[in-house]
Amino acid sequence: MHEHSLMADLMKKIADLAGPSKVISVKVTLGALSHMTPEHFTEHFEESSQGTSAADAKLDITMSDDIHHPNAQDVLLESIEVAA
Repeated sequence: MHEHSLMADLMKKIADLAGPSKVISVKVTLGALSHMTPEHFTEHFEESSQGTSAADAKLDITMSDDIHHPNAQDVLLESIEVAA
């Protein structure tokens, strides 16, 4: 369930930023305490993005190792690239 809420929040942020544009790429940082590996995140992203403007977007994933970072439990959206 933790993953579901993280992905729902991320998809909302992406949709708000992209508007009607097609999302080409998404750059995220996985917090050290987010309990997500890049592979696990990719699976959830692909499932959550189906039917959205972010479907088939290229992922750029960084894994943080800082357990003391204020967002260590989160998935942080760093940037998105949209089609012109």
